[in-house]
Amino acid sequence: MQRVVTAELDLDLGASVDLILQITAAQQTPVASESLTFTQGDRVYTPTEIIDQSGSRLHRLTAEPGLLEVRYEATIEGQNVSSRTSDLEAITYLRPSRYAQSDEVFPQARRQFKGLHGHDLIAAVSDFVATSTTYTPGLSAGTDSAVTTLMTGQGVCRDYAHLVIALLRAMDMPARYAACYAPGLRPMDFHAVAEAYLDGAWYVIDGTRLANRRSLVRIATGRDAADCAFLSYHGGYVGLQRMHVDAWVVPDDTGFAESAASIDDYAPTSDDFTELVQIS
Repeated sequence: MQRVVTAELDLDLGASVDLILQITAAQQTPVASESLTFTQGDRVYTPTEIIDQSGSRLHRLTAEPGLLEVRYEATIEGQNVSSRTSDLEAITYLRPSRYAQSDEVFPQARRQFKGLHGHDLIAAVSDFVATSTTYTPGLSAGTDSAVTTLMTGQGVCRDYAHLVIALLRAMDMPARYAACYAPGLRPMDFHAVAEAYLDGAWYVIDGTRLANRRSLVRIATGRDAADCAFLSYHGGYVGLQRMHVDAWVVPDDTGFAESAASIDDYAPTSDDFTELVQIS
């Protein structure tokens, strides 16, 4: 399977600003070709790449006041090779975090999912979040957490992911947050999902059910959205003037009928959410 992902950001910088972006495919992703540029008029910036313990790639630069154009495009060929999870990582993803307060949802999780383990627990949490939460673009604040989403019953992808993560951690299952490109997602944007750790592997849970999990391209991995922000900055004003994100599956070149079937296989409606799936 071949996928193409793109991101365009136009940033209005009010001063010299320290910028950190996470918009590229993660280190373990099988990237066939890739381009990342930072331009400001005739000036081209070269960022410093920093790779964290989970393979997320951060690009850092100091840019001067004015309009900074960020452009990214990559072609992904095939599937990634899963890396081994250390005991320390598993412990980290059992703990409460800023947006996934498993300690605060503990009583409800223990009542709601009493006696469930393994695959049954993953399926039950996925179904609960998918059916109890309404996708509401524009109504979620950047400071909303799993507790907020549980109380209001609404949110966007990051809110669904935080609620899934908090509930799983409350049931003693390690869970983490993943930022992704999601072919077929509507409305198209950077996407967020949860992952649950079971029998030595990480399985993806998309409570929104708006994307096919088999087509996801990992960008960043962390405890919650605080670890995976596509943009963070320090030292001055930054305005997001424009953002355009896109991702799609490329048809196989083996004939029209097979190509059409290949695309359909990765449509959001083709995902069987009862199956255990890993980000490939």
